[in-house]
Amino acid sequence: MRWIYLSPHLDDAVFSAGGLIYEQSRAGLPVEIWTFMCGYPSGPEGEVSQFAQLLHSLWGFSSTEEAIRMRREEDKRAAAILGVDTLHLNFLDCIYRRGTNGDWLYSEVFVPPHPEDAGVPAQIAGTISARLNPDDVLVCPLSLGSHVDHVLVRQGTELLGRPLLYFIDVPYIFSCSDELEPKSAGMQESVHPVTESSLSRWKEAALAYKSQISTLGEAFDTPEKVQVSLQSYWAECGGLRLLK
Repeated sequence: MRWIYLSPHLDDAVFSAGGLIYEQSRAGLPVEIWTFMCGYPSGPEGEVSQFAQLLHSLWGFSSTEEAIRMRREEDKRAAAILGVDTLHLNFLDCIYRRGTNGDWLYSEVFVPPHPEDAGVPAQIAGTISARLNPDDVLVCPLSLGSHVDHVLVRQGTELLGRPLLYFIDVPYIFSCSDELEPKSAGMQESVHPVTESSLSRWKEAALAYKSQISTLGEAFDTPEKVQVSLQSYWAECGGLRLLK
C-alpha cells in the first residue's frame, strides 16, 4: 500500500505534510510525492509572460528552463531529506500556460480556472489513474488559498471517484484560514502524530526550497519564519491533520 501525496507544485506536499511524510517513510511505508505542474513549456526559450519574468527574477533565475530545472533539484533534495520518492509530471504551471490564441492565461494565481483549462482536471485524473495500484492511498490538496493549480489538482483527483484524504495547504492556512470550513464541509478530521525529530526533518525539507521562500507570504517569507510557522502549526495538535 503506497501513500501518494499529490502536489500541485514543487513544494506543496512537503510544506503541507512533510512531518507526516517523514514519519511514514521512517516506519517503512512506501511513500511517493507526485508533482503535476512542473513541466517544461514548448516553444522558443525566452517566450514568457511579464508575470513569469517577474517571478523568475524574485526566485533568482534568468530563464524558464533554469527555473524549472533548479526547482526540480530543490524538490529532489527535499524528498531525499524525507526519504521518499518523487515523480515529476509534465503539466505546465499556470504562469506558463497559454490559450489557443497564444495569449497568457494567467497574470495572477489566486483566481478561478480559466475556461481554456476546463479539460485539465480530466487530464490529471487520467494521469493518476494510469499509475495507480488498487490499494494506494491518495492524499490530495484541500486547495486552501484557492491557487488555481491547487483547485485543478483537487478537481482532477475527485474525478477518480475513490476515497481520498486531504492535506491542508501550507502556507495558505496562515493567511486563508477562513476558507478551511467551507472547503472541508462534510469531512472528518484525523490527527496523525508527528514527533519532534520528524518536525525537524519537516523544517529542513521545507528550507530546501530556497528559491520560493521570498514569494510565499508573510508567514513564510524568511527561513526563520518558515521554521516558526511550521513549529506553531505542529504545536496545535502535536501532529498533522488530514481530512476525509
